[in-house]
Amino acid sequence: MTNTLPKIIVVLGTTASGKTDLGLELAKEFNGEIINADSRQVYKEMDIGTAKPAGQYCNNEYLVDGIPHHLMDICTPDDEFTVADFKGRAHATIVDIVARGKLPIIVGGTGLYISTLVDNWDIPKVAPDKYLRSELENNTLDELVEMLRKADPETAKTIDLKNPRRVLRALEVALDSGESFVKQRTKSAPLYDALQIGIDIPREILYERINKRVDEQLADGLLEETKKLSEKYSWELPSMSGIGYKQMGYYLRGEMTLPEAVDFLKRDTRHYAKRQMTWFKRDQRINWVLGEKIVLDTEKLVKQFVK
Repeated sequence: MTNTLPKIIVVLGTTASGKTDLGLELAKEFNGEIINADSRQVYKEMDIGTAKPAGQYCNNEYLVDGIPHHLMDICTPDDEFTVADFKGRAHATIVDIVARGKLPIIVGGTGLYISTLVDNWDIPKVAPDKYLRSELENNTLDELVEMLRKADPETAKTIDLKNPRRVLRALEVALDSGESFVKQRTKSAPLYDALQIGIDIPREILYERINKRVDEQLADGLLEETKKLSEKYSWELPSMSGIGYKQMGYYLRGEMTLPEAVDFLKRDTRHYAKRQMTWFKRDQRINWVLGEKIVLDTEKLVKQFVK
């Protein structure tokens, strides 16, 4: 059955693991195009803090080293962009790439985006409730988590309770529909024959990379980028709660010194990477590559898969 399905490659891993570079190498080697699966890189104006690969626009395409990167820079930070939005746009893009005889390569670290595509999850069709959200957003994250545990204990056991967007959406669905969020999320027949490749890096090396990346982001103007965004957009927006912008916000609002904010950024990024790996390790279908032969081993896997 899977032989009749379009083939896609998924390159996944934690932040700072090298997904972007590996995806680019595969796209060049196998006539592929990239589909972004990072929930922060969809936003325009958010470049440094999201570690967006440097590219340029040509005929409305975002090109990195000549390779099209889809679902990159597609909405403004104050736009609503949901998992359902991602799935719909990603699927349409995959169909288009395949029709042109190229290989779709999904690259990113947002586990929910990836599993939604690979497993063809049906997303709960509860529209965002702006009035309810305005009420809920007056609560702290801890208060929202407690409300979710009471309203939908099953979902509270399965989602990332440190992610305000996930908690808020799950609570919104449960309160508006009266049904559990996870019970409404069901699988349909797969749409693709997917090869998932995960980059596995020793923790101490990964943490060194994270600390180095943060230092580089600051040198590249992360603070200035955040300040410019804060002059246009509210700190209450989900996009502004992303790692990097959230911590720089502490400093810009006078809640921390800059060294304190930087320390928090490095710590929170390390914690996020740990949560990402916990999510991915649950999927036994992922082919993990590690060590000095990551590119070589990955190319072998892809050659066998597309043959």
